[in-house]
Amino acid sequence: MSTSINMIDVIRTKRDGGTLSDAQVRWFIDAYTSGGVADEQASALLMAVFFRGMAPGELATWTAAMIASGERLDLSKVGRPTVDKHSTGGVGDKISLPLVPLVAACGAAVPQLSGRGLGHTGGTLDKLESIAGFRVALANDEVVDQLRTLGAVICAAGDGLAPADRKLYALRDVTATVESIPLIASSIMSKKIAEGTESLVLDVKFGTGAFMADEVSARQLAETMVGIGAAHGVRTVALLTAMDVPLGRTAGNGIEVAETLDVLRGGGPSDVVELTLALAREMVALAGLDADPAVALADGSALATWRAMIGAQGGDPDAPLPEASHVQVVRAPSSGYVTQLDARGVGVAAWRLGAGRARKEDPVSPSAGVVWHATVGERVEEGQPFLELRTDDPSRVPAALEALDGAWRIGPEPVERGPLVIDRIS
Repeated sequence: MSTSINMIDVIRTKRDGGTLSDAQVRWFIDAYTSGGVADEQASALLMAVFFRGMAPGELATWTAAMIASGERLDLSKVGRPTVDKHSTGGVGDKISLPLVPLVAACGAAVPQLSGRGLGHTGGTLDKLESIAGFRVALANDEVVDQLRTLGAVICAAGDGLAPADRKLYALRDVTATVESIPLIASSIMSKKIAEGTESLVLDVKFGTGAFMADEVSARQLAETMVGIGAAHGVRTVALLTAMDVPLGRTAGNGIEVAETLDVLRGGGPSDVVELTLALAREMVALAGLDADPAVALADGSALATWRAMIGAQGGDPDAPLPEASHVQVVRAPSSGYVTQLDARGVGVAAWRLGAGRARKEDPVSPSAGVVWHATVGERVEEGQPFLELRTDDPSRVPAALEALDGAWRIGPEPVERGPLVIDRIS
């Protein structure tokens, strides 16, 4: 570690709008990860980055240093082209569940290292753990073996991958610096590049239910991440997608797995199928494969891969999914068309019913969540079930209803739902 670099100079450089040198960036990431820089000094630097941003080269070095802080998964022996997908998170966003086995059925290997939900956005690992016996903690050699044999794995990232990100993220969480685009981009991309994938498709969402509220900031994040991918030799494409209306018809854990099975059996909500196929086509193209994901979905091969993946990770693909002991039905107060179904309101309601967590250590319910029987643009009749609030704890229902107050509307005239995929960035 260089003795000519000190933390006060690093903070001052960024505070005053300067660009950190490669040596300064590497020194800071190494020193902070190893405990050589105090949290208060690292916090000052993060706040300076929040206000001053980072130049592209500076950000590429920052990301590289985060990757170098730990191990990098070696997928060279998998024997298939590797491609992964990352979503910035939304409500009802179960797309990874059908997507991974679908792309694997097309001949790729998909090393989907996923996370848990926090707040109103769900977590892929929480959803899968509603399947009896399913294991999300796999050793690196298990990941490689499963990719070699099945092409599909969805598991937790090991502690050895980008430990600098884990430490910095925890600090960002308590210093109001989470929303910085360079810090978001480096956090996501350091983990994805460390997992060893050759190519990556990003689903960058914006709208009321997304982390990015508006298209401008979502586009900036997408362009930043695509640039980081290119700088590290990972072929990267991003789709900008809408998240004002929740995806599908369910927000929860077990109920989203049930919806995934509907999709893999050839049914399911049209928006979930549309986005799954759009992302799958991008992934298959980046992997250089001549395959049609729509065929793999229709002929049952994606479902067969799903069942094999669940079994390989200790789960029982035939086990019944957990069901909530209490269901509160909200009926349509009038006949007409759904003109609004706010993604954030639905997500907060599902969270309050027990499907999500306020802190990383909180438990989640596998059976809780919200089901909606109609979405924006569809007709409902007075008195028909419109929403179902599912929970094992009825005392949670009033707070969930409060989150849904004003989150949905029924009007006399039909409205057209906007496009799901807004743009492609490469």
